[in-house]
Amino acid sequence: MEYRRLGNSGLDVSVVGLGTNNFGVRMDAQQADRGIHQAIEEGINLLDTSNIYGKGLSEEFIGQSTKAIRSKVVITTKVGNAVGDGPSNRGTSRKHIMEEVENSLRRLRTDYIDLYQIHYPDYDTPIAETLRALDDLVRQGKVRYIGCSNFRVWRIAEAVWTSRTLNLETFVSAEPEYNMLDRRPERDLIPCCQAYGLGILPFYPLASGFLTGKYRRGQPVPEGTRLFGNTRAQERTLTDSNFDLLERLEAFAVQREHTMVELAIAWLLATPVVSSVIAGATKPEQVVDNAKAASWHLTSQEKQQVDDMLDAARRDS
Repeated sequence: MEYRRLGNSGLDVSVVGLGTNNFGVRMDAQQADRGIHQAIEEGINLLDTSNIYGKGLSEEFIGQSTKAIRSKVVITTKVGNAVGDGPSNRGTSRKHIMEEVENSLRRLRTDYIDLYQIHYPDYDTPIAETLRALDDLVRQGKVRYIGCSNFRVWRIAEAVWTSRTLNLETFVSAEPEYNMLDRRPERDLIPCCQAYGLGILPFYPLASGFLTGKYRRGQPVPEGTRLFGNTRAQERTLTDSNFDLLERLEAFAVQREHTMVELAIAWLLATPVVSSVIAGATKPEQVVDNAKAASWHLTSQEKQQVDDMLDAARRDS
């Protein structure tokens, strides 16, 4: 397993991380434990969760599985989504952050969080208030680093400059949706993170499973998959042009004795500002498959060939 620095921080993270949004939803505690220990065996040290995943069960499962091996893992969790009724049970106010960090620490069975990220921007709370609260948590030792998720570029720039102006801890990471089918971060988020020293942690790297090849043209959507029962997502993703692209990408990977999963992750890692790819898994063997991608380093020529295929597909769609 390869490791990279998370942005300009001193934190080393595995280039493939384990996404745990299935914990407590599609996976029980025993299944989650197997997945976590398989990840550690593969050299994966980054476990990505949120206080809302599985209504808190994701954090609980991670806490149960890592309490005896805490120093071997880098835990990132998030705050900001609604955790109950009422105005104080959501957002990034000082009140909500200070309450929720204690709940996350309790569920995770730890006294510190390696990376604490704002899950979504809160347009009703001044960013200075949010950053002052996060800065206090770092100074108290409850949080080591801070980051953001699902932030627009101008929000990242605003946060960075607010931190610099007020001499506060600054974001070291940004977690966007980014994959071969959704390349929006390339427009301005990647240049922004390069300029300000944030490491990128892409989620949904396999485009809700489409890039694994589990969905086939003209065949029913398999039960239990992310797209099952989601008509809008199916109409957006399961298009002829996307299947045409998938077939070309699969052929590219097979010619080089790799899988489509490995190509999807390796392509993201070919961008240096990407620190780690957050890949979910419901079975230990999927963790192994995801980890294999870390050993494939696309050459500049291979990266350009793939980019050309993606650009052509975008023009034709």
